[in-house]
Amino acid sequence: MLRPRTIAMIGGRAAAEAIGQCDRLGFEGAIWPVHPTQRTVAGRPAFRTVEALPAAPDVAFVAVNREATVPVVAELARLGAGGAVCYASGFREADDGGGLEDALVAAAGGMPVVGPNCYGLLNYLDRVALWPDQHGGRALGDAERGVAIVTQSSNIAISLTMQQRSLPVAFVVTVGNQAQLGVSALAAALLDDARVSALGLHVEAFDSVRGFEALAARARERGVPVVVMKTGRSAGGRAATLSHTASIAGSDAGAQAFLRRLGFARVDGMPEFLETLKLLHVHGPLDGRRIGVLCCSGGEAGVVADAVGDTGLTLPGLGTEHAAAVEATVHPLVTVANPLDYHTFSWGDEAALTETFTAFARGAFDLVAVLLDFPRADRCRADDWGTTRKAFERAMRMAGTRGASVATLPENLPEATAAELMEGGIAPLAGVGEALVAIERAAAIGAAWRAPPPRPVVSSAAVASDPVPLDEANAKARLAAAGVPVPDGRTVGDPEAAVAAAQSLAGRVALKALGVSHKTERGAVRLDLGAPDAIREAAVELLALSRDASPRRLLVERHETDIVAELIVGLHRDPVFGPMLTLGSGGILVELLADSATLLLPVAELEVRDALAALRCAPLLAGYRGGLPADVDATVDAILSIARYGVCLFFTSDAADD
Repeated sequence: MLRPRTIAMIGGRAAAEAIGQCDRLGFEGAIWPVHPTQRTVAGRPAFRTVEALPAAPDVAFVAVNREATVPVVAELARLGAGGAVCYASGFREADDGGGLEDALVAAAGGMPVVGPNCYGLLNYLDRVALWPDQHGGRALGDAERGVAIVTQSSNIAISLTMQQRSLPVAFVVTVGNQAQLGVSALAAALLDDARVSALGLHVEAFDSVRGFEALAARARERGVPVVVMKTGRSAGGRAATLSHTASIAGSDAGAQAFLRRLGFARVDGMPEFLETLKLLHVHGPLDGRRIGVLCCSGGEAGVVADAVGDTGLTLPGLGTEHAAAVEATVHPLVTVANPLDYHTFSWGDEAALTETFTAFARGAFDLVAVLLDFPRADRCRADDWGTTRKAFERAMRMAGTRGASVATLPENLPEATAAELMEGGIAPLAGVGEALVAIERAAAIGAAWRAPPPRPVVSSAAVASDPVPLDEANAKARLAAAGVPVPDGRTVGDPEAAVAAAQSLAGRVALKALGVSHKTERGAVRLDLGAPDAIREAAVELLALSRDASPRRLLVERHETDIVAELIVGLHRDPVFGPMLTLGSGGILVELLADSATLLLPVAELEVRDALAALRCAPLLAGYRGGLPADVDATVDAILSIARYGVCLFFTSDAADD
């Protein structure tokens, strides 16, 4: 289906356009138009019906209205066609189209179907265009490889084909409603083609969690890195996905955690999407986050250094021997550092530039980037820039280092020049910000591949459907039974019982109203109480706050001291990804600072440690400014116990985070 030799083009104008696009690419197989009344379509003799075709086609492009699509697909399935691309809209994305889409899937039976509500697919390797519109791609040569792109949006697909960034594209597949074949299944099928260098997915909604897990395993096995542009981070973005979705979008935090778990690199926009794919096409995943930067301007060095500071990348300094080797190749006025501003003393001298670039690239870098903005071809000469490009290519080969040429402005990297850079083994990246995103994502994929493969997430189908609300006392009792350490406490129903409970705890206590949500905002907590009268007074006030609860109760707990930091550990149920664990700064800081991390269950110890280390409050755990350090090992053990509790119970409660 993805690499056909015989194609049935069924319909009128859209089918004729698809035939023209196949001709433009140079498709050499057989094309059989089908139309009930026209004798020819796009200059080819037309068959009146599907039954009249000379044989079962490898694939059919079905470009008829939605009502006619179902019987045509049924006839193709009876004939034994290899698959069908359904162009028409008006199925489940329309108010009245759900039943029609169910009928379409039933009519197809075991025959693969792409769509409906999609443009189809482009195979630039085998010159196939099941595509009813213009596109900007080119047929790839016999020895070329390229990236494969799968998207739910036909318009985004068209825009991506129009890119002028010299990214070689092997396949573009649009899935529309994903009625039968979704993003994960089609992407997995593309991995069977050894000519695919990297995989790019535009995802509005996940068609199958298990399908994506299988895709991740297959991609790792084949050594094909995956980049995902996931939309729906905002409420508006989630609402916009309804034009295609036949699945559930799920929470963005869950999507982020899921993609990270799979070892997929997530990006937010189309420029980052293309630049990351380009870097992965040339170099694949990176071994680490250490980059070296070469530039011919102190201003550029400052721009890059500032930008790197906002990422997880590093600019390691040069060791003594390394610095001496570089210093021996540059003018005495050049300060040897990273970024290295090599000045214009050797500009235009290919041999001198090669020597400097080679010495610099032999440092402890996972990638070396040279900043190079090429002049306008219509007004300027680019001879000296070409010299620098050749010197950099030669230096990277001699040093055995991965290299990237970065233009600070995308328009300063001509498409032809980018193609020459790729032929020389250099990744041509457009825009400093986009380049750094690409480098960081390539390093993240490399780190994921070096780690053990992830375990499957707990299925959302296994999660109990009817949540039972728990107050803090009941929640802590369940957690304690699961091995989670909780403060010693008592549940009471009147002020005198609160005093007695405090005395039994033999120390200062905290009082909390049960059955009251958002305790901080409602003043439902009293801390550090010791005197009986103070405890009675607090109990009276808190019982009044819990007047809507039945029965009204208080939790009396030992007041803990020597607190290093407060953390929130929450269990939550996502409709797509199942149980999730959220870690973050405690109290109001988790929202005020947006300081949290989400992990899917089951979770490994290393994941918990990495998530804690990435929090903004992490310095507090290490003993900030001479403060006491936290017992991180005990903290991790407690979090893992909570995670195991969530897996075992599959959530009979929606949350347990107090």
